[in-house]
Amino acid sequence: MALGFANWFLVLYTLLSTCGLGNGVREISKQNSQELTSHDQNHMHTQLSSHMDHMEASKNGFFTMEDLYVGKRMPTAFYNINFSSSPRFLPREEADSIPFSSTELPNLLNFFSISPGSTQAKAMAETINSCELEPMKGETKFCATSLESMLQFVRGIFGLEAPFKVLTNHYPGSSTLLQNYTILEVPKEISASDMVACHAVPYPYAVFYCHTQRNGNKVFKIVLGGEDGNRVEAVAVCHMDTSEWSPDHISFRLLGLKPGTSPVCHFFLASVLVWVSSSPPSD
Repeated sequence: MALGFANWFLVLYTLLSTCGLGNGVREISKQNSQELTSHDQNHMHTQLSSHMDHMEASKNGFFTMEDLYVGKRMPTAFYNINFSSSPRFLPREEADSIPFSSTELPNLLNFFSISPGSTQAKAMAETINSCELEPMKGETKFCATSLESMLQFVRGIFGLEAPFKVLTNHYPGSSTLLQNYTILEVPKEISASDMVACHAVPYPYAVFYCHTQRNGNKVFKIVLGGEDGNRVEAVAVCHMDTSEWSPDHISFRLLGLKPGTSPVCHFFLASVLVWVSSSPPSD
């Protein structure tokens, strides 16, 4: 469903007050705040080790556009979210009253009663440090500490009058081990003039690392079947221009590519909100 400016506040209200996702790829207009399980915290803790590795860097989780055909098999793993035990968004006024800065980390650890040197403390530090890194060329980034600030960032990217929708994944079962998945249907490209991906990152309350690149992305809905019999409807993105990526990015090592030589695609985690604008691209 495309969301116009008139019902923006309705979306905000329902996102704050609702919890739970249905099966399959969903467009959220009346949806829940997204939350993070301990598995996702560990996964994101690994991903935040460098500027670009916040993306889905699970083993063999990357592919190219040449792989987008029926019958293609690829090894990957999909993980679900335990919404009941995950961090929730704070109201914006409360979130804005809490410092979010590496210089304030000792005070933040004390505030949240987290021991310095603990796994939780290290994850908090990596989250804040990643948020404070300068964006790469062509990238706009923002760490949202409240749902209101996330939507404000998305609106700033798309424009106040632009219709938009948000996609997310929900996979059958709880978690699956790495296994082969086969593309069952022709991948469907989702029409979008702009895209903002917001990744849940480990923190005592819900924080999302949101970013967008102006050098081109294509978003796809892909239906896959696993060796265990599960059917998955996944959202994936293909980054059309990787010329500004680090040569050491994990995708290049896995795919045998170099920056700028080929689009790089990957699936999104269930904890990622993929905001897309359906307004005509500006000249």
